[in-house]
Amino acid sequence: MLSTMQDVPLTVTRILVHGALVHGSSQITTWTGEGEPHRRSFREAAVRAIQLANALRDDLGVREDDRVATLMWNNAEHVETYFAVPSMGSVLHTLNLRLPAEQLVWIVNHAADKVVIVNGSLLPMIAPLLPKLPTVEHIVVSGPGDRSVLDGAHARVHEYEELIAGKPTTYDWPELDERRAAAMCYTSGTTGDPKGVVYSHRSIYLHSMQVNMTQSMGLTDADTSLVVVPQFHVNAWGLPHAAFMTGVNMLMPDRFLQPAPLAEMIESERPTHAAAVPTIWQGLLAELTAKPRDVSVLKQVTIGGAACPPSLMKAFDDLGMRVCHAWGMTETSPLGTVAQPPAHAEPGSEEELAYRLTQGRFPAGVEGRLTGPGGEQLPWDGESAGELEVRGPWIAGAYYAGADSEPMRPEDKFSADGWLKTGDVGTISPDGYLTLTDRAKDVIKSGGEWISSVDLENALMSHPDVVEAAVVAVPDDKWGERPLATVVLKEGASADFESLRSFLAEKIAKWQLPERWTIVPTVPKTSVGKFDKKVLRKQYAEGELDVTRL
Repeated sequence: MLSTMQDVPLTVTRILVHGALVHGSSQITTWTGEGEPHRRSFREAAVRAIQLANALRDDLGVREDDRVATLMWNNAEHVETYFAVPSMGSVLHTLNLRLPAEQLVWIVNHAADKVVIVNGSLLPMIAPLLPKLPTVEHIVVSGPGDRSVLDGAHARVHEYEELIAGKPTTYDWPELDERRAAAMCYTSGTTGDPKGVVYSHRSIYLHSMQVNMTQSMGLTDADTSLVVVPQFHVNAWGLPHAAFMTGVNMLMPDRFLQPAPLAEMIESERPTHAAAVPTIWQGLLAELTAKPRDVSVLKQVTIGGAACPPSLMKAFDDLGMRVCHAWGMTETSPLGTVAQPPAHAEPGSEEELAYRLTQGRFPAGVEGRLTGPGGEQLPWDGESAGELEVRGPWIAGAYYAGADSEPMRPEDKFSADGWLKTGDVGTISPDGYLTLTDRAKDVIKSGGEWISSVDLENALMSHPDVVEAAVVAVPDDKWGERPLATVVLKEGASADFESLRSFLAEKIAKWQLPERWTIVPTVPKTSVGKFDKKVLRKQYAEGELDVTRL
């Protein structure tokens, strides 16, 4: 028996139309670095998205399923592209501007991008790559930048504003199958080539609804969200789409991602919410400590992309900014869990803090399970640790293998029954809260026992003299592997390795204490701001680190 409900496709187009009609007065504010920020209403942005779609179709020959790439900062024009491209039936491909040049070339060619929309400030990045990008027929430039670097390029060069000027302000949007591709994003390729994840209209729509749930970010049109997480990083965690659903005002930092301008944005534009990876917040905390500002209006901070150290969470709590932990990955659209405490946890209590320090609870739509070394399923008892596997309507079921190839489902990434193997190791409590203890590839196997590098890092970063700390496994003749502690100290810090080890001894088991220590000016980061531990392991193996053994 079938239902009697209307079968209306869940598409990005419907999010765009809804935002323009119902929340047309909500604003996208783009920071300019000097003078008044640029402001554009949702209604104005929607009209410009329609004009962009007309220009892409009529002037650049973009058709359904063609890939249109963006190499852009977070700004209003990027938001317009977010909606224009999928709504016309084409596929948005956000390029991670922090990837190495060779990976960008590989990704653009693998996706067969036809058009690249790029911010003028990023032209020096893409110009030398163009001779290696045969599928790119058009470059559309937005904002200030030296266009002369594109002289001689095989691709036709267009100005964004000139391209959309005078174009029709209506578009006969196609009625798309909700399962069609809307956007794609590639993993950062920490091992092997990057892998393409293709999001459907349906997955984006459902994920946007989840972002807006009260047990997720729960934002409304009374809020302004400072969207620091890049739009090339898994669709800015779904915030632009979710904002158009509920009218959340967006404050876009463009290229001004340093701590000082971020602090200025918060003080002057008064956002109520912000989202970014821990490294951004560590820099902002140092800025606010050195130069206090009125940031009292910012009440909710979403931190994801890497584990948030407890010391960082407590420091922002002291500033009146409530940190909400979240977990996800490119393959999960990305939000998979959000750490909103349950109702019975009293605000401000140790129990509530313990919940907030987890990666969060699975929402409706995401199923999780833990598997042991032999593939056996482990109980949700808060103690049994295994690899996390997930499935759901906004979870990837395969990787993009090219336009003429079947999707890839490698056995190390997907189980036989279709669950995504995340590569994360952790536990799940009986009430569905996920606690990750490590990446499977980063856990330290010492004498047959596991040591969590994340636990060691969090403990070290709670020391007042430590800015950053990364712990990696290194070979050991006796134990197989032992932890190497890599530490970034504050300027003028007096702590030495002995005192740091003694500090750790008060927090972790004695057998887990690192014997090997080194100080570095900064911990190497991946393109999405996570600690790049493969670089540290390589530096250690090649003798590039000055290591002290206690």
